[in-house]
Amino acid sequence: MTALVDPALVNEAPVSLETAPDALAGFTIGVTATRRSEELAALLERRGARVVRAPAIRIVPLAEDAGLLAATRACLEAPVDDVVITTGVGFRGWMAAAEGWGLSADLNAHLGGARLLARGPKARGAVRAAGLVDFWTPATESCEEVKEYLLAQDLRGRRIAVQLHGEPLDGFVASLREAGADVIEVPVYRWLPYRDTSPLRRLISQVITGSVDAVAFTSAPAVLAMLGAARADGLEDALLAAFDTRVVAACVGPVTAGPLTQRGVRAVQPDRARLGALARTLARHLPESGVTRLVAGGHELEIRGHAVVVDGELKPLPPAPMAVLKRLAERPGHVVNRADLRVVLPGGPSRDSAEHAVEMAVTRLRRALGPSGIVETVVKRGYRLACGRDER
Repeated sequence: MTALVDPALVNEAPVSLETAPDALAGFTIGVTATRRSEELAALLERRGARVVRAPAIRIVPLAEDAGLLAATRACLEAPVDDVVITTGVGFRGWMAAAEGWGLSADLNAHLGGARLLARGPKARGAVRAAGLVDFWTPATESCEEVKEYLLAQDLRGRRIAVQLHGEPLDGFVASLREAGADVIEVPVYRWLPYRDTSPLRRLISQVITGSVDAVAFTSAPAVLAMLGAARADGLEDALLAAFDTRVVAACVGPVTAGPLTQRGVRAVQPDRARLGALARTLARHLPESGVTRLVAGGHELEIRGHAVVVDGELKPLPPAPMAVLKRLAERPGHVVNRADLRVVLPGGPSRDSAEHAVEMAVTRLRRALGPSGIVETVVKRGYRLACGRDER
C-alpha cells in the first residue's frame, strides 16, 4: 500500500498508520464539536471511522452580546496597555462586531497603541489580518505562559484587556488584578448548552455501554457540557468510569483536557492543538490500544470496536454478535457458557428467550465471520474460539 502523493514518489512514501485510509475502520468515534464539526468528522471518516455527531454547546451570536459591547466601550474609555488575544476566531469576531456597531476605527486605534499578546499562531494571524502588529507569542501557546510573562513585570496601574475564549479565565484574571492591573474581561464569544440535548445524551449512553470507542473533544466547554448532562441524569460517575477504562477521551489540547484531568481521567492529546493532529493521534492510538489480535481456527482475527478483520478483510458486526465475540476473545480457547454470554447481549440478562437470543447471536456471528471453524460449540457447555485451548 502506498501513500497518496506525487506519482513520482509513489514507490518511496509508505502509508503511515495514522494516515492509512483504513486506520480507523471498525471504530466508532463521537464528535461533540459545534464549530468545525464537519471538518473533524471528515478527517475521521476519511480514515474509515464511523462518526456519531452530538453537539454539546452553541455560541451566542456576537452582534447580540451586550456583554461584548459593554467590554468594547470600556476599552475605549482610556488607553489600553496590553491586550491578551486567546483565539484567532474570537479576535476576528470581535473586530467584525465592532464594525457592526460603528466602533471599528476607534477600537483599532486603541489596540494599535497597546502591546498585543497573541496566545498562539492563529491568534497572531488574526491580529496581522486586522492590520495590527503583535508584540509577543508564548512558545507553549498557553494562557499560563502569558500570565507568567505579565506577572514578571510591574502591572500596577496597567489597563489590560483579556479576550476570553468561551469560558471565564477566573484564575488568570484574578492573578493580574492581585498584581495591581485594571483588567477588562472581553467575552468575545460565550458557550451555552446545545438546544437539543438528545444527541449528547444518546452519546453519553453509548460511552457508558461501550458502543463507541472514543469521543473527540475540541473545547473545555464541550467536556463540561457532557459532564453536566450526565450529572443531570445521574450518570456522571458511570461516564467518567467509562473514560477511565474502555473508551478513549481524545482532547485537542491540555486546556480542553482540563476538566477530565481534574477528575483523574487521562486524555489522549496530540503534540499540536490542531484538528488534523487530533485525527492523526486517534488513528495511531486506537489501532494500537483498542484492537484484540488472535488466531482462531487457522484464521487471523483483529477485533475492533464494531467490526472484525478476518484474514485482512473488514467485516462489520451488529451489536449482539460483536458482544459475543468480544466476550469469547477475553479468554481465547476457553469455553464460555451461555449464561455468561447472555449477560453481555444488548438488553442484559433479563430479556425474554435469552437462551435463544444467545444461539441466534452466535449463528449471526458465524455467518458474518465467513470461514467456518472460528467459533466452536462445546456440547452442553457453551462456545469458544478455536485457539487450541480448552478449560476442563
